[in-house]
Amino acid sequence: MAVSYKKLWKLLIDKDMKKSDLEREAHITHYALSKLSQGKNVSTEVLGKICDTLGCSVDDIMEFIPD
Repeated sequence: MAVSYKKLWKLLIDKDMKKSDLEREAHITHYALSKLSQGKNVSTEVLGKICDTLGCSVDDIMEFIPD
């Protein structure tokens, strides 16, 4: 099952944030952000940091896409 982070990118647009802003404010690595951009799996710790920073839940930033 594939993962889509389209919701995250839309949320960043809605909050007028750039990916680099998220990287800095959520204290995530550039590597983790790169994996998100490629739709690859990241740790729950990274997802938690993003959710804490944006004040949202995991459902608000990602979804599973059937193969």
